[in-house]
Amino acid sequence: MWTARVFTLYPELFPGPLGSGLYKKALEKKLWSLEIVNIRDSAQDKHQTVDDTPFGGGSGMIMRADVIANSLDKNISNKNEPIIYLSPKGKKLDQTYAKKITNKNVNIICGHFEGIDQRLLETRNIEEVSIGDFVLSGGEVGAFVLIDTIVRLIPGVLGNSDSLTEETFERDLLEYPQYTKPQKWEEKEVPNVLLGGNHAKINDWRLAQSEDITRRRRPDLWKKYKKNK
Repeated sequence: MWTARVFTLYPELFPGPLGSGLYKKALEKKLWSLEIVNIRDSAQDKHQTVDDTPFGGGSGMIMRADVIANSLDKNISNKNEPIIYLSPKGKKLDQTYAKKITNKNVNIICGHFEGIDQRLLETRNIEEVSIGDFVLSGGEVGAFVLIDTIVRLIPGVLGNSDSLTEETFERDLLEYPQYTKPQKWEEKEVPNVLLGGNHAKINDWRLAQSEDITRRRRPDLWKKYKKNK
Protein backbone atom coordinates (compact mmCIF):
# COMPACT_ATOMS: atom_id res chain seq x y z
CA MET A 1 0.00 0.00 0.00
CA TRP A 2 1.48 3.33 -1.09
CA THR A 3 1.88 5.80 1.77
CA ALA A 4 2.30 9.57 1.75
CA ARG A 5 3.80 10.93 4.97
CA VAL A 6 3.46 14.71 5.25
CA PHE A 7 5.57 16.82 7.62
CA THR A 8 3.77 20.09 8.30
CA LEU A 9 3.26 22.92 10.76
CA TYR A 10 -0.47 22.81 10.05
CA PRO A 11 -1.73 19.23 10.43
CA GLU A 12 -5.32 20.47 10.68
CA LEU A 13 -5.26 21.20 6.94
CA PHE A 14 -5.24 17.47 6.17
CA PRO A 15 -6.71 15.39 4.67
CA GLY A 16 -8.49 18.37 3.08
CA PRO A 17 -9.50 17.57 -0.51
CA LEU A 18 -7.83 14.17 -0.21
CA GLY A 19 -10.55 13.14 2.24
CA SER A 20 -13.38 13.26 -0.29
CA GLY A 21 -14.45 11.71 -3.58
CA LEU A 22 -12.45 8.91 -5.14
CA TYR A 23 -9.45 9.63 -2.90
CA LYS A 24 -11.52 9.01 0.23
CA LYS A 25 -12.88 5.80 -1.27
CA ALA A 26 -9.38 4.67 -2.10
CA LEU A 27 -8.27 5.42 1.48
CA GLU A 28 -11.17 3.36 2.84
CA LYS A 29 -10.25 0.50 0.51
CA LYS A 30 -6.64 0.75 1.76
CA LEU A 31 -5.29 1.37 -1.72
CA TRP A 32 -3.13 4.10 -0.19
CA SER A 33 -2.61 5.74 3.20
CA LEU A 34 -1.93 9.23 4.51
CA GLU A 35 0.17 9.97 7.60
CA ILE A 36 0.42 13.50 8.97
CA VAL A 37 3.34 14.54 11.20
CA ASN A 38 3.32 17.80 13.15
CA ILE A 39 6.84 19.22 12.92
CA ARG A 40 6.28 21.27 16.09
CA ASP A 41 6.12 18.07 18.12
CA SER A 42 9.87 17.70 17.58
CA ALA A 43 10.82 21.15 18.84
CA GLN A 44 13.06 21.11 21.92
CA ASP A 45 11.73 24.09 23.88
CA LYS A 46 8.46 24.76 25.70
CA HIS A 47 7.38 27.27 23.04
CA GLN A 48 7.83 24.67 20.28
CA THR A 49 10.06 27.00 18.27
CA VAL A 50 10.55 25.83 14.69
CA ASP A 51 12.19 28.86 13.04
CA ASP A 52 14.76 31.59 13.61
CA THR A 53 16.33 34.62 11.89
CA PRO A 54 18.71 34.00 8.96
CA PHE A 55 22.47 34.26 9.43
CA GLY A 56 23.77 37.12 7.30
CA GLY A 57 20.61 39.13 7.74
CA GLY A 58 17.57 39.40 5.53
CA SER A 59 13.82 39.42 5.81
CA GLY A 60 11.68 36.60 7.13
CA MET A 61 12.48 33.53 9.16
CA ILE A 62 14.11 30.19 8.35
CA MET A 63 12.84 26.79 9.50
CA ARG A 64 15.44 25.16 11.75
CA ALA A 65 17.38 22.12 10.51
CA ASP A 66 17.57 20.48 13.94
CA VAL A 67 13.81 20.52 14.51
CA ILE A 68 12.90 19.11 11.10
CA ALA A 69 15.70 16.54 11.30
CA ASN A 70 14.35 15.32 14.64
CA SER A 71 10.92 14.96 13.10
CA LEU A 72 12.22 13.06 10.07
CA ASP A 73 14.46 10.76 12.10
CA LYS A 74 11.68 9.82 14.52
CA ASN A 75 9.07 9.10 11.88
CA ILE A 76 10.91 7.54 8.92
CA SER A 77 12.03 3.98 9.60
CA ASN A 78 12.90 3.04 6.03
CA LYS A 79 15.87 5.15 4.95
CA ASN A 80 15.30 4.22 1.30
CA GLU A 81 12.07 6.17 1.15
CA PRO A 82 12.48 9.45 -0.78
CA ILE A 83 12.16 12.70 1.14
CA ILE A 84 10.76 15.57 -0.89
CA TYR A 85 10.87 19.25 0.00
CA LEU A 86 8.39 21.32 -1.97
CA SER A 87 10.35 24.32 -3.22
CA PRO A 88 10.25 26.70 -6.24
CA LYS A 89 13.96 25.92 -6.64
CA GLY A 90 13.30 22.22 -7.22
CA LYS A 91 12.86 19.90 -10.16
CA LYS A 92 9.52 20.62 -11.79
CA LEU A 93 6.84 18.04 -11.11
CA ASP A 94 5.58 16.30 -14.24
CA GLN A 95 3.78 13.11 -15.16
CA THR A 96 7.01 11.19 -15.71
CA TYR A 97 8.24 12.03 -12.21
CA ALA A 98 4.88 11.11 -10.68
CA LYS A 99 5.01 7.67 -12.30
CA LYS A 100 8.58 7.19 -11.10
CA ILE A 101 7.70 7.49 -7.40
CA THR A 102 4.44 5.51 -7.29
CA ASN A 103 6.35 2.40 -6.21
CA LYS A 104 7.90 3.96 -3.10
CA ASN A 105 6.39 5.52 0.00
CA VAL A 106 6.99 9.26 -0.06
CA ASN A 107 7.86 11.74 2.69
CA ILE A 108 6.89 15.34 1.97
CA ILE A 109 8.17 18.38 3.86
CA CYS A 110 5.90 21.43 3.71
CA GLY A 111 8.03 24.54 4.05
CA HIS A 112 7.05 27.96 5.39
CA PHE A 113 8.51 31.41 5.96
CA GLU A 114 11.63 31.92 3.81
CA GLY A 115 12.40 28.20 3.53
CA ILE A 116 14.47 25.69 5.49
CA ASP A 117 18.11 25.56 6.55
CA GLN A 118 20.26 24.34 3.64
CA ARG A 119 22.14 21.93 5.88
CA LEU A 120 19.02 19.80 6.31
CA LEU A 121 18.73 19.34 2.54
CA GLU A 122 22.34 18.22 2.34
CA THR A 123 22.46 15.86 5.33
CA ARG A 124 19.17 14.03 4.74
CA ASN A 125 19.47 13.56 0.96
CA ILE A 126 16.32 15.59 0.36
CA GLU A 127 15.06 16.15 -3.16
CA GLU A 128 13.57 19.54 -3.97
CA VAL A 129 10.46 19.45 -6.16
CA SER A 130 8.49 22.38 -7.60
CA ILE A 131 4.87 22.34 -8.76
CA GLY A 132 5.43 25.43 -10.92
CA ASP A 133 7.16 28.76 -11.38
CA PHE A 134 5.35 30.64 -8.64
CA VAL A 135 5.58 31.07 -4.86
CA LEU A 136 3.01 29.83 -2.33
CA SER A 137 2.68 30.84 1.31
CA GLY A 138 3.29 27.24 2.39
CA GLY A 139 3.97 23.77 1.08
CA GLU A 140 0.64 22.22 2.02
CA VAL A 141 -1.10 23.16 -1.23
CA GLY A 142 1.85 21.72 -3.12
CA ALA A 143 1.56 18.52 -1.08
CA PHE A 144 -2.08 18.15 -2.16
CA VAL A 145 -1.01 18.54 -5.79
CA LEU A 146 1.85 16.03 -5.53
CA ILE A 147 -0.22 13.42 -3.70
CA ASP A 148 -3.17 13.86 -6.08
CA THR A 149 -0.87 13.33 -9.07
CA ILE A 150 0.50 10.08 -7.64
CA VAL A 151 -2.63 8.56 -6.07
CA ARG A 152 -4.65 8.64 -9.28
CA LEU A 153 -1.96 6.43 -10.87
CA ILE A 154 -2.44 3.67 -8.28
CA PRO A 155 -4.34 0.69 -9.77
CA GLY A 156 -7.96 0.64 -8.66
CA VAL A 157 -8.23 4.32 -7.70
CA LEU A 158 -9.74 5.53 -10.97
CA GLY A 159 -12.95 3.85 -12.07
CA ASN A 160 -11.76 3.55 -15.66
CA SER A 161 -8.07 2.74 -16.04
CA ASP A 162 -8.24 3.66 -19.75
CA SER A 163 -8.45 7.30 -18.63
CA LEU A 164 -4.78 7.17 -17.70
CA THR A 165 -3.67 6.32 -21.22
CA GLU A 166 -5.84 8.91 -22.97
CA GLU A 167 -5.30 12.03 -20.91
CA THR A 168 -3.06 15.06 -21.24
CA PHE A 169 0.74 14.50 -21.16
CA GLU A 170 0.51 10.87 -22.19
CA ARG A 171 2.68 10.50 -25.31
CA ASP A 172 3.80 14.13 -24.69
CA LEU A 173 0.53 15.51 -26.08
CA LEU A 174 -2.19 17.71 -24.65
CA GLU A 175 -5.61 16.08 -24.63
CA TYR A 176 -8.06 16.50 -27.50
CA PRO A 177 -11.39 18.39 -27.02
CA GLN A 178 -14.23 16.50 -25.34
CA TYR A 179 -18.00 16.76 -25.92
CA THR A 180 -21.20 15.38 -24.38
CA LYS A 181 -24.97 15.99 -24.57
CA PRO A 182 -26.75 18.08 -25.70
CA GLN A 183 -25.60 17.60 -29.28
CA LYS A 184 -26.40 21.24 -30.09
CA TRP A 185 -25.82 23.97 -27.51
CA GLU A 186 -25.96 27.74 -28.07
CA GLU A 187 -25.81 27.18 -31.82
CA LYS A 188 -22.67 25.07 -31.50
CA GLU A 189 -22.66 21.50 -32.82
CA VAL A 190 -20.59 18.51 -31.79
CA PRO A 191 -18.09 17.65 -34.58
CA ASN A 192 -19.73 15.21 -37.01
CA VAL A 193 -16.82 12.77 -36.90
CA LEU A 194 -17.69 11.94 -33.26
CA LEU A 195 -21.26 11.00 -34.16
CA GLY A 196 -20.69 8.45 -36.92
CA GLY A 197 -19.41 5.51 -34.87
CA ASN A 198 -16.29 5.03 -37.03
CA HIS A 199 -13.70 4.53 -34.31
CA ALA A 200 -10.74 4.62 -36.67
CA LYS A 201 -11.77 8.05 -37.93
CA ILE A 202 -12.50 9.20 -34.38
CA ASN A 203 -9.03 8.15 -33.24
CA ASP A 204 -7.43 9.92 -36.21
CA TRP A 205 -9.41 13.09 -35.46
CA ARG A 206 -8.49 13.03 -31.80
CA LEU A 207 -4.80 12.53 -32.55
CA ALA A 208 -4.86 15.40 -35.07
CA GLN A 209 -6.56 17.65 -32.52
CA SER A 210 -4.03 16.74 -29.81
CA GLU A 211 -1.15 17.42 -32.15
CA ASP A 212 -2.55 20.78 -33.24
CA ILE A 213 -3.29 21.96 -29.70
CA THR A 214 0.13 20.85 -28.44
CA ARG A 215 1.93 22.51 -31.36
CA ARG A 216 0.16 25.83 -30.76
CA ARG A 217 0.09 25.95 -26.96
CA ARG A 218 3.11 23.99 -25.78
CA PRO A 219 5.99 24.14 -28.28
CA ASP A 220 8.24 22.55 -25.65
CA LEU A 221 6.05 19.44 -25.52
CA TRP A 222 5.62 19.48 -29.30
CA LYS A 223 9.39 19.40 -29.77
CA LYS A 224 9.64 16.44 -27.38
CA TYR A 225 6.77 14.64 -29.13
CA LYS A 226 8.32 15.07 -32.57
CA LYS A 227 11.64 13.81 -31.32
CA ASN A 228 10.14 10.64 -29.81
CA LYS A 229 7.57 9.96 -32.53
